[in-house]
Amino acid sequence: MSVVVSCPRCAGPVRLPDLMHAESRCARCGPVAPLHVPEHIDADIVASVVGRVAATEASERRTLPVWCPWPLPPGWTVTGVAWAGDDASGVRATAVACAGPAPLGGGPADLVLVAEEPGVGLGARFAGMSGPDPGPELVEALTAPAAGQPEHVEPARIRVGGHPTPLWLVNSATDRSAYAGEARGMWLHAIAWPASAGHLLAEDVVLHDLTEWTPPELVYGAPSPYLHGRA
Repeated sequence: MSVVVSCPRCAGPVRLPDLMHAESRCARCGPVAPLHVPEHIDADIVASVVGRVAATEASERRTLPVWCPWPLPPGWTVTGVAWAGDDASGVRATAVACAGPAPLGGGPADLVLVAEEPGVGLGARFAGMSGPDPGPELVEALTAPAAGQPEHVEPARIRVGGHPTPLWLVNSATDRSAYAGEARGMWLHAIAWPASAGHLLAEDVVLHDLTEWTPPELVYGAPSPYLHGRA
Protein backbone atom coordinates (compact mmCIF):
# COMPACT_ATOMS: atom_id res chain seq x y z
CA MET A 1 0.00 0.00 0.00
CA SER A 2 1.54 3.29 -1.14
CA VAL A 3 1.13 6.06 1.45
CA VAL A 4 1.83 9.80 1.35
CA VAL A 5 3.08 11.26 4.64
CA SER A 6 2.70 14.97 5.42
CA CYS A 7 2.18 17.47 8.22
CA PRO A 8 -1.42 17.43 9.50
CA ARG A 9 -1.35 21.21 10.00
CA CYS A 10 0.30 22.62 6.87
CA ALA A 11 0.59 19.62 4.48
CA GLY A 12 4.36 20.11 4.36
CA PRO A 13 7.00 17.37 4.60
CA VAL A 14 7.57 15.58 7.89
CA ARG A 15 10.73 14.03 9.30
CA LEU A 16 9.85 10.82 11.12
CA PRO A 17 11.54 9.83 14.43
CA ASP A 18 15.23 8.96 14.11
CA LEU A 19 18.35 8.75 16.28
CA MET A 20 18.34 12.54 16.75
CA HIS A 21 14.63 13.06 17.43
CA ALA A 22 12.18 10.87 19.32
CA GLU A 23 9.18 12.54 17.68
CA SER A 24 8.02 13.37 14.17
CA ARG A 25 8.76 16.96 13.17
CA CYS A 26 7.65 19.48 10.55
CA ALA A 27 10.17 22.24 9.78
CA ARG A 28 7.36 24.79 9.96
CA CYS A 29 5.09 23.42 12.71
CA GLY A 30 7.51 21.58 14.99
CA PRO A 31 6.52 18.26 16.61
CA VAL A 32 3.43 16.83 14.89
CA ALA A 33 1.44 13.64 14.44
CA PRO A 34 2.21 12.95 10.75
CA LEU A 35 -0.71 12.37 8.42
CA HIS A 36 -0.66 9.11 6.45
CA VAL A 37 -2.88 9.05 3.34
CA PRO A 38 -3.07 5.89 1.18
CA GLU A 39 -2.93 6.86 -2.49
CA HIS A 40 -5.92 4.67 -3.31
CA ILE A 41 -9.06 3.54 -1.53
CA ASP A 42 -10.75 0.16 -1.34
CA ALA A 43 -12.01 -2.28 1.28
CA ASP A 44 -8.54 -3.67 2.04
CA ILE A 45 -7.10 -0.20 2.68
CA VAL A 46 -9.98 0.69 4.99
CA ALA A 47 -9.41 -2.58 6.85
CA SER A 48 -5.70 -1.79 7.20
CA VAL A 49 -6.33 1.66 8.69
CA VAL A 50 -9.06 0.34 10.98
CA GLY A 51 -6.68 -2.40 12.12
CA ARG A 52 -4.00 0.16 12.98
CA VAL A 53 -6.50 2.19 15.00
CA ALA A 54 -7.65 -0.94 16.81
CA ALA A 55 -4.04 -1.80 17.68
CA THR A 56 -3.59 1.63 19.27
CA GLU A 57 -6.78 1.16 21.25
CA ALA A 58 -5.66 -2.24 22.51
CA SER A 59 -2.14 -1.17 23.50
CA GLU A 60 -2.91 2.26 24.96
CA ARG A 61 -6.55 1.90 26.02
CA ARG A 62 -7.56 4.87 23.91
CA THR A 63 -10.74 4.93 21.88
CA LEU A 64 -10.38 6.70 18.55
CA PRO A 65 -13.30 6.33 16.14
CA VAL A 66 -13.20 6.24 12.35
CA TRP A 67 -16.41 8.06 11.50
CA CYS A 68 -18.17 7.35 8.21
CA PRO A 69 -21.71 8.22 7.10
CA TRP A 70 -23.75 5.05 7.11
CA PRO A 71 -25.92 4.56 5.28
CA LEU A 72 -24.18 6.70 2.68
CA PRO A 73 -26.36 9.48 1.21
CA PRO A 74 -27.81 8.50 -2.19
CA GLY A 75 -25.15 8.58 -4.91
CA TRP A 76 -22.25 9.07 -2.47
CA THR A 77 -19.03 7.05 -2.25
CA VAL A 78 -16.11 6.76 0.17
CA THR A 79 -13.13 8.48 -1.45
CA GLY A 80 -10.38 8.21 1.14
CA VAL A 81 -9.25 7.25 4.62
CA ALA A 82 -6.26 8.52 6.58
CA TRP A 83 -4.68 8.50 10.01
CA ALA A 84 -2.31 10.77 11.91
CA GLY A 85 0.38 9.56 14.30
CA ASP A 86 3.50 7.42 14.28
CA ASP A 87 4.83 4.24 15.84
CA ALA A 88 5.82 6.11 18.99
CA SER A 89 2.57 8.00 19.61
CA GLY A 90 0.08 5.63 18.03
CA VAL A 91 -2.94 6.89 16.07
CA ARG A 92 -4.07 10.32 17.24
CA ALA A 93 -6.50 11.29 14.48
CA THR A 94 -8.49 9.68 11.70
CA ALA A 95 -10.14 11.07 8.59
CA VAL A 96 -12.68 9.70 6.13
CA ALA A 97 -13.53 11.44 2.85
CA CYS A 98 -16.73 11.01 0.85
CA ALA A 99 -18.07 12.53 -2.34
CA GLY A 100 -21.39 12.68 -4.14
CA PRO A 101 -24.03 14.98 -5.58
CA ALA A 102 -24.39 18.33 -3.81
CA PRO A 103 -27.52 18.41 -1.62
CA LEU A 104 -28.84 21.56 -3.34
CA GLY A 105 -27.86 20.45 -6.85
CA GLY A 106 -25.34 22.17 -9.04
CA GLY A 107 -22.58 19.60 -9.22
CA PRO A 108 -20.42 17.37 -7.02
CA ALA A 109 -19.65 17.82 -3.34
CA ASP A 110 -17.00 16.51 -0.97
CA LEU A 111 -17.09 15.86 2.76
CA VAL A 112 -14.20 15.09 5.12
CA LEU A 113 -14.85 13.83 8.65
CA VAL A 114 -12.07 14.09 11.23
CA ALA A 115 -11.87 12.60 14.71
CA GLU A 116 -8.83 13.77 16.64
CA GLU A 117 -7.22 14.27 19.99
CA PRO A 118 -6.52 17.86 21.11
CA GLY A 119 -3.49 19.46 19.52
CA VAL A 120 -3.30 17.44 16.29
CA GLY A 121 -4.61 20.24 14.05
CA LEU A 122 -5.92 18.14 11.18
CA GLY A 123 -9.51 19.34 11.34
CA ALA A 124 -8.37 22.97 11.60
CA ARG A 125 -6.25 22.53 8.48
CA PHE A 126 -9.15 21.20 6.43
CA ALA A 127 -11.39 23.96 7.76
CA GLY A 128 -8.81 26.59 6.88
CA MET A 129 -8.78 28.12 10.37
CA SER A 130 -5.87 29.08 12.61
CA GLY A 131 -4.83 27.14 15.70
CA PRO A 132 -4.78 23.38 16.14
CA ASP A 133 -8.14 23.07 17.91
CA PRO A 134 -11.64 24.52 17.36
CA GLY A 135 -12.11 25.56 21.01
CA PRO A 136 -11.98 29.35 20.42
CA GLU A 137 -14.25 28.97 17.40
CA LEU A 138 -16.77 26.98 19.44
CA VAL A 139 -16.75 29.55 22.23
CA GLU A 140 -17.65 32.18 19.65
CA ALA A 141 -20.39 29.97 18.19
CA LEU A 142 -21.86 29.18 21.61
CA THR A 143 -21.97 32.86 22.60
CA ALA A 144 -23.67 33.91 19.36
CA PRO A 145 -27.14 35.54 19.47
CA ALA A 146 -29.84 33.43 21.11
CA ALA A 147 -32.64 31.71 19.20
CA GLY A 148 -35.04 34.20 17.66
CA GLN A 149 -32.40 36.93 17.46
CA PRO A 150 -30.78 38.14 14.23
CA GLU A 151 -27.82 36.09 12.97
CA HIS A 152 -28.63 33.15 15.25
CA VAL A 153 -27.35 29.92 13.69
CA GLU A 154 -28.69 26.58 14.85
CA PRO A 155 -26.16 23.74 15.17
CA ALA A 156 -26.28 20.83 12.76
CA ARG A 157 -27.76 17.90 14.65
CA ILE A 158 -26.58 14.55 13.39
CA ARG A 159 -26.48 11.13 14.99
CA VAL A 160 -23.03 9.92 15.99
CA GLY A 161 -22.69 6.36 17.21
CA GLY A 162 -26.43 6.29 17.87
CA HIS A 163 -26.52 9.56 19.83
CA PRO A 164 -27.84 12.99 18.74
CA THR A 165 -24.77 15.23 18.49
CA PRO A 166 -24.62 18.99 17.77
CA LEU A 167 -21.99 20.33 15.39
CA TRP A 168 -21.43 24.07 15.33
CA LEU A 169 -20.66 26.14 12.26
CA VAL A 170 -17.18 27.64 12.65
CA ASN A 171 -15.24 30.19 10.62
CA SER A 172 -13.59 28.65 7.58
CA ALA A 173 -12.17 29.43 4.18
CA THR A 174 -14.86 30.80 1.86
CA ASP A 175 -14.85 27.83 -0.52
CA ARG A 176 -16.07 25.42 2.16
CA SER A 177 -18.23 25.12 5.25
CA ALA A 178 -16.87 23.66 8.49
CA TYR A 179 -18.59 22.29 11.56
CA ALA A 180 -17.00 21.20 14.82
CA GLY A 181 -18.10 19.49 17.99
CA GLU A 182 -17.24 16.63 20.31
CA ALA A 183 -17.98 12.92 20.25
CA ARG A 184 -16.54 10.19 22.48
CA GLY A 185 -14.14 12.62 24.11
CA MET A 186 -12.56 13.59 20.76
CA TRP A 187 -12.93 16.60 18.51
CA LEU A 188 -15.24 15.90 15.59
CA HIS A 189 -14.94 18.02 12.44
CA ALA A 190 -17.10 17.92 9.32
CA ILE A 191 -15.81 19.98 6.39
CA ALA A 192 -17.76 20.23 3.13
CA TRP A 193 -16.85 21.60 -0.32
CA PRO A 194 -18.31 23.75 -1.80
CA ALA A 195 -19.68 25.83 1.07
CA SER A 196 -23.29 25.06 0.10
CA ALA A 197 -22.61 21.34 0.57
CA GLY A 198 -22.78 21.94 4.32
CA HIS A 199 -26.54 21.62 3.90
CA LEU A 200 -25.92 17.88 3.76
CA LEU A 201 -25.60 18.00 7.56
CA ALA A 202 -29.13 19.37 7.82
CA GLU A 203 -30.40 16.04 6.52
CA ASP A 204 -30.63 12.75 8.40
CA VAL A 205 -26.90 12.04 8.54
CA VAL A 206 -25.80 9.15 10.75
CA LEU A 207 -22.10 8.58 11.49
CA HIS A 208 -20.94 5.04 12.14
CA ASP A 209 -17.60 4.02 13.68
CA LEU A 210 -15.84 1.71 11.24
CA THR A 211 -13.74 0.23 14.07
CA GLU A 212 -16.91 -1.41 15.37
CA TRP A 213 -17.99 -2.81 12.02
CA THR A 214 -17.17 -1.98 8.42
CA PRO A 215 -20.20 -2.40 6.15
CA PRO A 216 -19.30 -4.62 3.20
CA GLU A 217 -21.73 -2.57 1.10
CA LEU A 218 -19.55 0.56 1.21
CA VAL A 219 -18.97 1.94 -2.28
CA TYR A 220 -15.57 3.43 -3.14
CA GLY A 221 -14.83 6.25 -5.57
CA ALA A 222 -11.89 8.20 -6.99
CA PRO A 223 -9.37 9.34 -4.34
CA SER A 224 -10.27 12.59 -2.59
CA PRO A 225 -8.13 15.59 -3.65
CA TYR A 226 -8.65 17.15 -0.23
CA LEU A 227 -6.94 14.34 1.65
CA HIS A 228 -4.03 14.65 -0.79
CA GLY A 229 -3.11 18.24 -0.06
CA ARG A 230 -5.59 20.34 -2.02
CA ALA A 231 -6.85 21.79 1.30
